[in-house]
Amino acid sequence: MPRGAGKAYRGFASYRGTGFYSLLDLLLLIGMLYFLIKLFLVALPYALGLGFLLLLRELLRPRPWGRFF
Repeated sequence: MPRGAGKAYRGFASYRGTGFYSLLDLLLLIGMLYFLIKLFLVALPYALGLGFLLLLRELLRPRPWGRFF
C-alpha cells in the first residue's frame, strides 16, 4: 500500500466505472469532444484561407537573382 493512502485504499481494481459520476464524466468528455470538433470545423476555412494567401504572397514576391534565402 502506498504511503498516505489510509485504510480505505483498495487499488484500481475496486473501480467499476458505474454510477452517476461515471455518467457525468462521460457526458463531459462527449461535450468537450463536440466543442473541439465544432471549433475545428469553424477555424478550418480561415486556416486554409491564410495558407492560400501566404502561398500567393510567396509566389508573387519578386526574388533577387543569386539569393536562396
